Amino acid sequence: MTVSAKYENGVFKPLQDVTLNEGTIVEVQVPSPAAPRKGRPRSVGDFDFYGIWKDRTDIVDSVEFVNNLRSHLRG
Repeated sequence: MTVSAKYENGVFKPLQDVTLNEGTIVEVQVPSPAAPRKGRPRSVGDFDFYGIWKDRTDIVDSVEFVNNLRSHLRG
């Protein structure tokens, strides 16, 4: 079961009714805060993988290539 909760005054307060026996031990996973972004959002071209297939001669039309891969899935 996943329950949303609000943290107030050192206590996690569920945002919905929860039926548990008093004293039940639960596990709380708290998301780590997102790192603040500086400047403009990153472009795909900013990532190391951008352009890794640029010299491939077997991919003339990338959309057709991907559609072919999707229609012939293995596994």
